[in-house]
Amino acid sequence: MFSRAHVPARHRLSIRIWQNFAAKQIRVFWDGMPFYVDEEAWNKLFLECGSNDFRGHCSFVSESCGFPLNRMKRGRSKCQHFTPSEGRKKRHRSVPPAHVQTGSSASQRPTEETWGSLPHHVVLHIFQHLSLVDRARASSVCRRWNEVFHIPELWRRFEFELNQPATSYLRSTHPDLIQQIIKRHAQHLQYVSFKVDSCTESAEAACNILSQLVNCTIKTLGLISTARPSFMDVSQSHFVSALTVVFVNSKSLSSIKIDDTPVDDPSLKVLVANNSDTLKLLKMSSCPHVSPAGILCVADQCHGLRELALNYHLLSDELLLALSSEKHVHLEHLRIDVVSENPGQTQFHAIKKSSWDALIHHSPQVSIVMYFFLYEEEFEPFFCEETPVTHLYFGRAVSKDMLGRIGMNCPRLVELVVCANGLEPLDEELIRIAERCTSLTAIGLGECEVTCSGFMEFVKMCGGRLSQLSIMEEVLIPDNTYSIEQIHSEVSKHLGRIWFPDMMPTW
Repeated sequence: MFSRAHVPARHRLSIRIWQNFAAKQIRVFWDGMPFYVDEEAWNKLFLECGSNDFRGHCSFVSESCGFPLNRMKRGRSKCQHFTPSEGRKKRHRSVPPAHVQTGSSASQRPTEETWGSLPHHVVLHIFQHLSLVDRARASSVCRRWNEVFHIPELWRRFEFELNQPATSYLRSTHPDLIQQIIKRHAQHLQYVSFKVDSCTESAEAACNILSQLVNCTIKTLGLISTARPSFMDVSQSHFVSALTVVFVNSKSLSSIKIDDTPVDDPSLKVLVANNSDTLKLLKMSSCPHVSPAGILCVADQCHGLRELALNYHLLSDELLLALSSEKHVHLEHLRIDVVSENPGQTQFHAIKKSSWDALIHHSPQVSIVMYFFLYEEEFEPFFCEETPVTHLYFGRAVSKDMLGRIGMNCPRLVELVVCANGLEPLDEELIRIAERCTSLTAIGLGECEVTCSGFMEFVKMCGGRLSQLSIMEEVLIPDNTYSIEQIHSEVSKHLGRIWFPDMMPTW
């Protein structure tokens, strides 16, 4: 390869492609800047673009053997082609890339016209495998590549990262880039997400961007708080106004994730009025300004809704019946967060068994996931009747009585995770769960107690269907039948794979 020192700055436009056969990785030197593309993606690029279109503009060097596979000549579109195996056979005659002897200076210098003639679709496919920063660097190579940089296909998906330098080490999307996107690519955006840190200023900046997306056709929108829910600190009127801009101008929204935000009933009505035919996913856990009537409006009008996440206070018999209507498609995923911030002050209502039955009759394959963050005295309304929950997660201590009710009334249970229970052994409760929850495939126990004999009985009843079994060693209590040392081999035998209890780190 030629030395950059002998090439004028305006001609430093070459692409050098090095292939590491051992690592199955392609390293692309684009105007002297290295980029990495996996071999599978690179081969796909050749198949889609046509090797002749591409090889005529690139010089290939094998990193394994240092032999130039295709040497570019000025004014020539055809190159000599060597397979990797041929290159390896000539290893003893190859010259390291840094010391390759060059011919005349005219044959060393690819002209700007040569790179300008590289087909748009070839450059586009390369750009699709690069990060935004690398694409921006490459776009400065020539005018044609800058045109490709702004092709709409490269701007369908974008994630705005908004962080305050004083409080976060994460990199933010540059303000100049944000303005360029709003001016030139707002109408191209389809899959948009905002990641903000714990600062209110970051959430307000996200709202300011949302309010400017007036000519957009967004299909998916996600508002993500990476730390504390900073969107809740934004003025509700400011947030709702910005969100309404997107709801009104995007007529084909299919996925919306707005957990921990001050969205309210009127803004949901705007969403329904403009996107009822396309909405398939709605995640809005911890949205205190939404009422049961607001979410019921969504279920009544958005008959294509397949995934829904909400807090338990929004769940009602009417909502389940609306999701079970003949007009509504089969629900696939229902997540319910049961959270208590003020113990003793929150009253939880019960859902009728008939409402659950209607949902299961309409959507027999639905996954119902429940996350509990309650205190022991607040569990009374739950699982007194048969409940079709499939995944249960308890983030705080749960009583023996509650676990007993789960074993009796949750026949569809697939996964159970218990953070803590106390100092009473859970042998009977686990055995009942193994006996009646025949679909159980995963269980995790944290600060609980189970005798080794009771645990072994549970494992024998579940057998190989337990694909995930996570038990801390401190949970197991040795008895006259089994010791901690024996548990490992016995459990492994019944599971059909090697198993060890989890160990508490020493640090």
